[in-house]
Amino acid sequence: MFLKNQIIELTIDSISNDGNGVGRADGIPVFVPRSAVGDRLLVRIVRPKQGYAYGIIEQILEPSADRVEPDCKVYKRCGGCSLRHIRYEAELHAKQEIVRAALSRIGGLEIPVASTVPSPQIAAYRNKVQFPVCEVDGELRIGLYARRSHALVASDNCLLQPELLNQTAASACKVLQAQGVRAYDELRGKGLLRHLFLRRSGLTGEVMLCPVINGKRLPDEDEFVRQMTRQFPALSTIVLNINRSRGNVILGKQCRTLFGPGVLRDEMCGVPVRLSPLSFFQINTPAAEKLYEIAAELASPGPDDRLLDLYCGAGTIGLSIARRYPIRELIGVEVVPSAVQDAAENARMMGFANCRFLCSDAGGAAGEFAAQGLTVNIAVVDPPRKGCDGATLDALFRIAPEKIVMISCNPASLARDLKVLCSAGYTAGCATPVDLFPRTPHVETVVLLSKLNTKQHIEVELNLDELDLTAAESKATYDVIKAYVLEKYDLKVSSLYISQVKRKCGLEVGQNYNLSKKEDAK
Repeated sequence: MFLKNQIIELTIDSISNDGNGVGRADGIPVFVPRSAVGDRLLVRIVRPKQGYAYGIIEQILEPSADRVEPDCKVYKRCGGCSLRHIRYEAELHAKQEIVRAALSRIGGLEIPVASTVPSPQIAAYRNKVQFPVCEVDGELRIGLYARRSHALVASDNCLLQPELLNQTAASACKVLQAQGVRAYDELRGKGLLRHLFLRRSGLTGEVMLCPVINGKRLPDEDEFVRQMTRQFPALSTIVLNINRSRGNVILGKQCRTLFGPGVLRDEMCGVPVRLSPLSFFQINTPAAEKLYEIAAELASPGPDDRLLDLYCGAGTIGLSIARRYPIRELIGVEVVPSAVQDAAENARMMGFANCRFLCSDAGGAAGEFAAQGLTVNIAVVDPPRKGCDGATLDALFRIAPEKIVMISCNPASLARDLKVLCSAGYTAGCATPVDLFPRTPHVETVVLLSKLNTKQHIEVELNLDELDLTAAESKATYDVIKAYVLEKYDLKVSSLYISQVKRKCGLEVGQNYNLSKKEDAK
């Protein structure tokens, strides 16, 4: 156990999933921001914990060969980047190791992990930015939050964003300040301007500006529009977003267009998209196209295959696969009604008649497929950062596609989901990390899961009477099993899934529990 402010010597041997370097002293891991693998350091312990500690660099005794001089003036204070102090090649290797460690430690999976696919751009690659706004010496300024805080580090020149977006946001601050607008104060809930949200279309070069305000309107909206559009000809639309809630959620649900169409037109892998402030779209278009190309190759559907796109959003992934391969049918599933409408419109514009999109969750879609007797051969799953919930995994077991292409922006939740799917009869192939977020610790990963081919595997019959089954295990109720899985694996499972696993293992389920009503059920 370390003491606060204790100075220790440390050699960094890995990078954690939040971008901190990790070294071990007396077997205890110490996490050190802005350190590099191979660094030999004097480290001051700032947060000693039971079994681990956080430290800061006191002195670099011997620098890593991966170290470079950061090219950003506010890098040491800002939380936007965490890997700007190492070579890009070292960053790619670190992300490969982050994925490998998560799959092994959390998922118990020893599967191959490919080298990280690099981003075509490592600077100014973002097509979207959400700048918090603060006041510095009475002046409205944009910037980004410091690490693990909501203290804003003012900066008009973020190197992750295109220069045009930086300039547009900085100018918007000046115009609004001249109109008497004050920055929002989270603690007091006072002030008008919370964020400046911007998008830029890679297809047309047009820009969307969206002030996020704690109110219903700006002081002089017509003048604001006139000044901003005069300065920036690429500014094709200005939309006001209203967010009067307390807390740190950036966008509210209500938008009002001040100028232009209220949307941008863009394209991903040949799929047209319409982008409002509330639309989801990958922030690094060229790198995302690489990701989707890999996903399409892994899926490789044939003309008789039905493809399911879960969490489909505006349909970009599924439509990009349908554009590349002739398929029998594409079915997209999404819970956001506006996204479902956008996906259907995108399919119409592409001339695809064999595509349909359901406004439903995964469980509802699985029930509809069963009612219609539909067979899904391939599923593409791109869940949010928290991963698939129990209902989605349950639905995948019921749909039982031959192949699942899993895309994830969080190696930890990916490992957890793969562990569950592999325990249900799927085999995970090589994991491929793709760098959509250069200079940050975030990484996307794509993995193909295939159902076991029973003709190539040996079936083993176990006599449960010969196994040592404790009284507690033999009498575990469904509620006890659910509570145990939730506590041990942080995963909610349904009674249906438990019954399927019990039946697979030969355990007593109950004569008619969750049996299919079909005469020819597999």
